[in-house]
Amino acid sequence: MPISGVVITSGPTDKAEVLRSLAAIAEVEVFGDDDRGNIVAVLETASSEDMEKLIDRTSKVPGVLHVGLTYLNTEDEAERMARGEPVAKPFGFRRPTAEEP
Repeated sequence: MPISGVVITSGPTDKAEVLRSLAAIAEVEVFGDDDRGNIVAVLETASSEDMEKLIDRTSKVPGVLHVGLTYLNTEDEAERMARGEPVAKPFGFRRPTAEEP
């Protein structure tokens, strides 16, 4: 189960609305915020692919300027890979799209 720590940046005047929107996302737990619009949160998902989707979804919340990944633990998936078990899409190993370098 991937777990990540993120700093979500919003404008100071947008922060309250961003916090309301984040509260509606079950996989997001907010731990704190400051007057500048920075929000500290933990994201928890079932798979790395789901984590990538959640980070993308979070970045598209109205008022969010940036989602900065500060910590990521995918130890359970790494252990499964080490045992030779298939992992559909490990975090960071997706194929680039045509728009990406």
